[in-house]
Amino acid sequence: MSHALDLSSDPAAAPAEVVSLTDLTLTYPSSAGPVEVLRGLSLRVAAGETVSLVGPSGSGKSSLMMVIAGLERATGGSVVIGGQDFARMSEDDLARFRRDAVGIVFQDFHLVPTMTALENVAIPLEFAGRPDAFDRAEECLSLVGLSHRLTHYPGQLSGGEQQRTAIARAFATGPRLLLADEPTGNLDGETGGQIVDLLFDLQDKHQTTLILITHDPALATRCGRRLALMNGVIASDTRVGEEVPNEMAVQDEPGARAAP
Repeated sequence: MSHALDLSSDPAAAPAEVVSLTDLTLTYPSSAGPVEVLRGLSLRVAAGETVSLVGPSGSGKSSLMMVIAGLERATGGSVVIGGQDFARMSEDDLARFRRDAVGIVFQDFHLVPTMTALENVAIPLEFAGRPDAFDRAEECLSLVGLSHRLTHYPGQLSGGEQQRTAIARAFATGPRLLLADEPTGNLDGETGGQIVDLLFDLQDKHQTTLILITHDPALATRCGRRLALMNGVIASDTRVGEEVPNEMAVQDEPGARAAP
């Protein structure tokens, strides 16, 4: 089993494409009829890429991330993450894969309030059966500048410190894929900037594939690739330095048309 934060022990073993989605659909039933959230979306993300997801509320960003994380089953199409075909995996298989290969950072931190920072970061390592879970958790917290907060509970930490703890937990198992959903949404500008710098420093150091949901245009440009979602499909896919299509320049303005 690889050590936490050691993502390069066997690069030849990792697939070139960490995310491979083909004709992906996601439909929810409702009293008014089926609601199509994702509509035949296809996407390839290479190992080590940084990708931002932008678009108006209701465009399918969070739903897409849930499918990639294996927290939501696609209605149709193919979902292959890290070389694993989700259609062939049970819920237990998905949970184990998510534990070992996918890190998730949420806007609301999602820390266990009755556990210390050290215990929160150790959770996925303990689930993975790591005998050095707490040593590794301490190492991860040190990397995010919280070696002095090991025994503090979430309620005793600032918002920035809670998000640093969440980032340490997300990187603890050495994931190939990191998903971040508005990671600075609940933080002030200065603290959010520090969190963003930390996130990208860790991503660069370990060459983790990063997919980031954001409404912040400046944050989106920190990624090497920018995907704009509209009505459940990818409306534009641009690389750093490429001009963003005019129709997406107002993608977050009030009145922008979104998926149901």
